Amino acid sequence: MITIVLADDHNVMRSGLRLLLERHEDLRVVGEANNGREAVDLVAALRPDIAVMDIAMPLLNGIEATRKIATNGAHTQVVILSMHSDESYVLRALNVGARAPIFLRIRPKTT
Repeated sequence: MITIVLADDHNVMRSGLRLLLERHEDLRVVGEANNGREAVDLVAALRPDIAVMDIAMPLLNGIEATRKIATNGAHTQVVILSMHSDESYVLRALNVGARAPIFLRIRPKTT
């Protein structure tokens, strides 16, 4: 069983991710955070295998939350999920210990 903490300040996004992930028998969401500080605390308490982290969150952004998780010696692997597609975000995420920065580019529908 792979355990996951979701960290995003948008409830709809977290709920949607949870529904998608929990369709798989071997994945289980064990906690949800709506800001970076809460994410760091949840990872320390629950020690999940994976943390899915948004970049833009209140109180502590995803990059700094990832840095804290990585420096706390947790075995948790962080996946950054964001709509920011600027290359500097990717590099910053990798430099602080993210394993898989995933940046979604939403394009307007063309007719």
